[in-house]
Amino acid sequence: MDIGLAMSTHGLLARDERDFFLQKLEPAEMRPVELAVLAERLGYHSVWFSDHVVMGRDLSASHTANFSGTRAYPERPAMLDVVATMGAIASRTATIRMAPSVLIAPYRHPLTVAHQFATVDVLSNGRLIMSAGSGWDPQEFAAVGADFEHRGAVTEECVEIWKHAWTADWLDFRGRFYEIADVSLEPKPVQKPHPPVWIGGNTKAAMRRAANMGDGWLPWLIGRQQIPQCLEYIRQQPGFQKRNRPFDVVMPLATFQVEDYSHRELGKTIMPTTRDQIIEDVGLMKEAGVTGTLINVPRTKSADQFIEWLEWFAAEIFPAARK
Repeated sequence: MDIGLAMSTHGLLARDERDFFLQKLEPAEMRPVELAVLAERLGYHSVWFSDHVVMGRDLSASHTANFSGTRAYPERPAMLDVVATMGAIASRTATIRMAPSVLIAPYRHPLTVAHQFATVDVLSNGRLIMSAGSGWDPQEFAAVGADFEHRGAVTEECVEIWKHAWTADWLDFRGRFYEIADVSLEPKPVQKPHPPVWIGGNTKAAMRRAANMGDGWLPWLIGRQQIPQCLEYIRQQPGFQKRNRPFDVVMPLATFQVEDYSHRELGKTIMPTTRDQIIEDVGLMKEAGVTGTLINVPRTKSADQFIEWLEWFAAEIFPAARK
């Protein structure tokens, strides 16, 4: 069971009895390079970074995870860019893997993304895990000039183009949204044929994308009782049955406790904090077919507390999880 870490590059996660929210954190306090170096030394598998470009002014705007309609982000939050942060971390680490969680594919031209993340894979000597999601915030889509209505189809075309750009000498692609002709994109990623691409999302459409064009699935608002039926749905897809490579399922430990998200159980999606609770959940995730978990540090108020919790988790949980 691989254990990855959600980084604090958008703020520090907290939760009340109903909703989750991010506490505002200034960039100087985030210390992502320092935290990644520590996470590598402690034995974490990977570090994960949220992706947003802008945040709307409307403080009443809801977040998909908050059933009460409460906004998850504070006013004018500081949000570090995924690619730039990965580049800084790549220069100071040697083994820990890095991933967006998840990259909102329709926000950027797919060739720009392919070039940036191929560079990350080269600079990190093959440590990139790529991911794609279709996004959910209409205001952010409007601000960056992206197509909200067709975001799912755009996401699928972006993933196709990434893979094409990472593997072909000369690029020729004619799709519904993009046309690319007679150009090259170098360097290619270190990982062959290309870095793994995990698809994020909880809908059946996202599961089909994961099965048909992904190397893994990154669900978020999925509870433990839903996992077996979701995995069975994925296995039934034509693209999954044709695959000849491993398929990973990575989900946040915080959401695993919820039995069924379709029932919208409130107040339960905060990560367990006792050693026995966490170890039990990790074991149950493995039995359910989950290959890795992504942990959110619960209720910390500073980077120093974040560090203390990382050290505690590594000392108390890793030995048992490896068994």
